[in-house]
Amino acid sequence: MVSAGEINTILVGRDIRKTFRRDTGEIVHALDGVSLEVEHGTLTALVGPDGAGKTTLIRLAAGLMTANGGELKILGVDVAADPQQVQDRIGYMPQKFGLYEDLSVQENLDFYADLHGVTAEERRERYPRLMEMTALGPFTQRLAGRLSGGMKQKLGLACTLVRAPELLLLDEPTVGVDPLSRRELWEIIRQLVNDQGLTVLLSTSYLDEAERCDRVIVIHQGRVLAQGHPSDVSGLAAGRVFVAAPPAGRKAREFQARLLDHPGVVDAVPEGGRVRFVRAADTDPSARREISFDDVVATPVPPRFEDGFMVLLQQGTDKETRRQGVKDIDQETRRKGEGETEHFRSLSPSLPVSLSSEGDAVVQVRDLVRQFGSFAAVNHISFDVQRGEIFGLLGPNGAGKTTTFRMLCGLLPATSGTLRVAGVDLRRARASARQRIGYVAQKFSLYGQLSVTENLEFFASAYNLRGARKRDRIDWALQQFDLAPLAGLPSGNLPGGFKQRLAMAAALLHGPEILFLDEPTSGADPLARREFWRRITALSEQGVTAVVTTHFMEEAEYCDRVAIMDAGRMLAQGTPAEIRSRALSEEEREPTMEDAFIAVVEQAREGESTSRGAA
Repeated sequence: MVSAGEINTILVGRDIRKTFRRDTGEIVHALDGVSLEVEHGTLTALVGPDGAGKTTLIRLAAGLMTANGGELKILGVDVAADPQQVQDRIGYMPQKFGLYEDLSVQENLDFYADLHGVTAEERRERYPRLMEMTALGPFTQRLAGRLSGGMKQKLGLACTLVRAPELLLLDEPTVGVDPLSRRELWEIIRQLVNDQGLTVLLSTSYLDEAERCDRVIVIHQGRVLAQGHPSDVSGLAAGRVFVAAPPAGRKAREFQARLLDHPGVVDAVPEGGRVRFVRAADTDPSARREISFDDVVATPVPPRFEDGFMVLLQQGTDKETRRQGVKDIDQETRRKGEGETEHFRSLSPSLPVSLSSEGDAVVQVRDLVRQFGSFAAVNHISFDVQRGEIFGLLGPNGAGKTTTFRMLCGLLPATSGTLRVAGVDLRRARASARQRIGYVAQKFSLYGQLSVTENLEFFASAYNLRGARKRDRIDWALQQFDLAPLAGLPSGNLPGGFKQRLAMAAALLHGPEILFLDEPTSGADPLARREFWRRITALSEQGVTAVVTTHFMEEAEYCDRVAIMDAGRMLAQGTPAEIRSRALSEEEREPTMEDAFIAVVEQAREGESTSRGAA
């Protein structure tokens, strides 16, 4: 056997091909001639849109499936010829790691140690190090099911490392994890690489994470678009990245949507009350410090990995095709006075709902409490959401956001407090309120065995849509969310981003006044996230209210106002600018929403810890 120390290149792939046959008979080329290398002692990221082939490549490397062509060697071993030898020497953590929730932290570790034949002596040496690294030492007797999302991910990583692998494969390790936990996970990963010399190959939807890696491999439609140092990708956008304040009277997200429609713009995102955009390659930027762009003063800024990534995708994808899906919804929402297509709410059942006389607040929460036994999941929170507003509800895993959402949607009764949605007192008339709202759950909650079309038919019927109206709305959903080619597939077989599209389509079928979206972009790639926010922006312009939770802090910039929760309590509320002002960046840059989020939560936790100590 060749040892890792004798191999500089841990993983070598040459012309790897992998195809799948869908239930419809269609052949899908998941990997189409992929070649890559991963060097010993490095941290390498696989990045690309949903369906690019990232998970397929990692599963091939883990010996869980066999390629249709090409060659893949790990630690000098042909994976296809001897997968067991490879599996004995690597660690693999899938997106949904198999923790046993009714076992304690210690029992989960012991189970995986038994599974891999880890000796008692090895456990005595490794367990303390793993507990210190993951900060799980004080929780060894806690059931895994009672851990927060971030703690579960850290336990999954500890179980993967229990046998000291020579190569660690991580598939989206930080999906659904809050910024604090994500930072802690990355400190662990970096420690493994820098201090222990472990080789790590991971896939990620967070492009700022890719920027921290030694190497990146950008995959799109089963092919490698680029590989090298992250700065190589960032450099593709050099001289083409600018920031600009929106015109007077226009919100940053609205200005962003217009910039995305401009033929000279590759990408645009809200950032710190302004919009960051990337110009197309055929635009010749001026050498002046500031340039004029559509009557808006734009200032050049250094490129980052995300800018170069979007340039790469633009080169590999027809931009007009990508835009069409998000343009159409703008056109749909702007068509007035055309009967059934007037506005989404015109398609919902006519209900005698009296809106609150208290201004334009369509969501009113006062002193809301939800207890499970002696545990207060939501502890006396209050907030309002105005008509047409995008309101962001932020917080770490376990903060109480999803519990709050379930009460707002009438799915869970409140213990005490006042809760009104669309003028309806949810403590008295939950069923009638549900007809006015749309809800996208944190976890895919549609019927996995039913096809895309069957799911839409079921929810259309549940929303009392019948006949021609039902057919029109299903056709609209299939077209607007690009689901028509997948209409016959079981929804459980869809990639993560397409599952979210289907969930969003189902929530919009009946034309709700208010949308509750619980981490709707978790696991989605940057293209899918931009598409999602274009739809939400268009709906907001027409008076639809959206309440959103997200762990992508940059997405809070799309919101009119945000609130930050932790441990069931409300810590801060305000506009993104007001929240950002609570963070003091030590570096020579303006604080981001992530800086502010971490500062607000850490300050509150420190204050709580000090109070307990004083008591």
